[in-house]
Amino acid sequence: MTEPPHPNLPVQDSRRDLTLPMFIPEVKRTDDQRRVYLDDSSTSSYPSSARSLFLRVGAAFFAGFFGPPNGMNTLQLSPPTRFPPCSHPSPTQAGAEPGVAATAPAYPLHSGLVHLVSPTRFSQDNMKDKTKDFDIFRSWGSLSPWYSIQRGKFGVDSSPEAPDTCSITGVHLLHRHGARYPADYSRGTGPGGFALKLNTYAENVTATGPLSFLNDWTYKLGNEDDLGVSMRMRYGFLLKNFTETHSLPVFRTESQTRMLNSAQNFALGFFGYPLEGQYQQQIMIEAKRFNNTLAPYRSCANNDIPHRGYRGQPYADAWKEVYLKDTVPRVQRYLDGLELDIEDVYAMQELCAFETVALGYSKFCELFTEKEWEGFDYSYDLNLWYGVAWGSPVARGEGIGYVQELVSRLTQTPIETHNSSTNATLHNAVTFPFGHSLYVDATHEVVVLNALRRWGPLPTDHMPEKRTFRTAELAPFATNVQFQLLSCATEQDPQIRVIVNDGVDVENIQMGCALSMHFVDAQKENIQSTDWDFVCNTDWTIPDGWETTTGYPPL
Repeated sequence: MTEPPHPNLPVQDSRRDLTLPMFIPEVKRTDDQRRVYLDDSSTSSYPSSARSLFLRVGAAFFAGFFGPPNGMNTLQLSPPTRFPPCSHPSPTQAGAEPGVAATAPAYPLHSGLVHLVSPTRFSQDNMKDKTKDFDIFRSWGSLSPWYSIQRGKFGVDSSPEAPDTCSITGVHLLHRHGARYPADYSRGTGPGGFALKLNTYAENVTATGPLSFLNDWTYKLGNEDDLGVSMRMRYGFLLKNFTETHSLPVFRTESQTRMLNSAQNFALGFFGYPLEGQYQQQIMIEAKRFNNTLAPYRSCANNDIPHRGYRGQPYADAWKEVYLKDTVPRVQRYLDGLELDIEDVYAMQELCAFETVALGYSKFCELFTEKEWEGFDYSYDLNLWYGVAWGSPVARGEGIGYVQELVSRLTQTPIETHNSSTNATLHNAVTFPFGHSLYVDATHEVVVLNALRRWGPLPTDHMPEKRTFRTAELAPFATNVQFQLLSCATEQDPQIRVIVNDGVDVENIQMGCALSMHFVDAQKENIQSTDWDFVCNTDWTIPDGWETTTGYPPL
């Protein structure tokens, strides 16, 4: 039975009311399996005549700052009809491409603090100014803004600029979307749940002292970048390869609204005005039963079973009972007419993070001590370690599709068997090209943590002083993993480095190697030893007390 094709989808751009054309696939169902056929008939150079779902974007950022790469043609957008067109246009010669990662003596570090205001003191109960080395913006787990990791933090005394005697020949960038609004909580908790509860009892509630702002507080967050500028400054010189080959970079993202918005924002920062003709934006469908390496959980059946996939919540809840035990009665003293529980107080901490990144400042941040913020940070580590990182039995299986694609690009070899989350329909010379010097994939923190190897387990009754798994470092908003390709005078073979938020990483993707061929061989071993069908479709059982640090189910 054939389902009707999707209609063209209107995409709103914040700078211009614009409907952007998309190639929309026709979806057919065959023996209870969905197959995707794209209605574009152009051919490709290796087996597949299908073409991708493309968004040809026409918006811009930083007018006049970044011109189009030399030699690239652009399509000028017509101005609104109520304003007269420019009658004397004149061309501007584009300057040289930036490339601080290749040429500068020092690397530009990112603080993540632009436009955000930190409280000058925290809970009034301890009357304590901020500790010198405490940074609240780095204490929100995966809700933290991304920042440059301190040199040597991941075990390598090196910084992201090209080492001596080496030159950068290419970059594969995997990045998370930027800051978002809170997700909808099905269990009625979280920031939205707290706001609803407060509204329900509003007539009887009186807030005093540090909570007095609640008397006039309203919930301003909805449901549900500067990264592009940063990457253009570092790797803009790689665009000359596209100019020389008369080709365009292909950036990939997913159909979820915030993913599409983040991908557009990245491109706006990276390319500048105008975007037309500078790159191709591939949009992969994020929905159940559609294979998508940037959202592999959608096609992994076991991910939807709570004790198998996303099983981190009970661990985080157990830790909340420990670190917020004394916080609830302290905060309750300033609120009459509404009985607070641990989830309410935890939601206040989340509101601090969400309101700050969305509005610039939040009064909720002042309600808690530094120790309580450290506890909040750790709660996200627990939730994501056991839920999507290598403490989850489905993590390695879900991450293996991206690893297959990375190896395919590095070796310029098509994937022979699509037996994971890879989408055979989209693997062709148009939508999955080889030989490019720059690849950019926008995804969720889930995929980054599926792939990055870190050690656990993490306890729920105390917070370890030293731990290698910190979500504020590995998976903050706009987290980015750079697979940096190098050619070095002292080495005959190509080199590869993995850089996580500007920290050179010894752990790397699923095995830690630095030589390109060794790295690829290690990934091939992981591909062969990871059975997607077993991980995602087999009815395996988790014994009581069982834990994993390998991201794989019990055998």
